[in-house]
Amino acid sequence: MFPHDNCGSRSEYMEKALLFYSSFLSEKDSSLFLSKALSSTMRGMLTDTENRMATLLFKLTVELAILMHVVASLSDVDDETLRKLRGKCVEDAKRTNGAISFEKILRYQNRRE
Repeated sequence: MFPHDNCGSRSEYMEKALLFYSSFLSEKDSSLFLSKALSSTMRGMLTDTENRMATLLFKLTVELAILMHVVASLSDVDDETLRKLRGKCVEDAKRTNGAISFEKILRYQNRRE
């Protein structure tokens, strides 16, 4: 099993196993030891997930900023219309819990014209 634990040798694997077992025996309640190990593993997984999500959100923000600049350069929307649209979009996002589709927005905009 030592190659599966990224150990360079059987000696290293046995040393890690012995340290693990010694730590396990030193705990009065083995569930506490297992809980610490599980907690540490989960914390690492959550940190990795958080980092991936932050990277994806950053990329999405950049793409959205590009889209907003392109649309703004092609639009002639006054401040009052923009204010009303922002309010509508906030309400739509609250009502649908963020599940807004382009198709529904397109139908809404075409009805207004």
